[in-house]
Amino acid sequence: MRSASERSLRFLVEKWLAPSPSSPVYVTEFGRTRTCGRRYVRVETSPEEGGRGLFFFRHDDGCWCVFPPTPDTPNLFTHPLAA
Repeated sequence: MRSASERSLRFLVEKWLAPSPSSPVYVTEFGRTRTCGRRYVRVETSPEEGGRGLFFFRHDDGCWCVFPPTPDTPNLFTHPLAA
């Protein structure tokens, strides 16, 4: 299991974008997804450094990830059919 620091947004930004005093990162967008209302943040490097950017998504367990959480839709095949 990952430690609490490895689940933070700061840890992931440092891991994926490697900010430094000479190449800072900026939050350019944040909000909630339309479908599930889950939080997301877009972080970008400066355009002078090539302008890389990533979206980070907050999962139900409090973890931030670079992939969105799976939707909470019921699976039709998990319940047995009535006889």
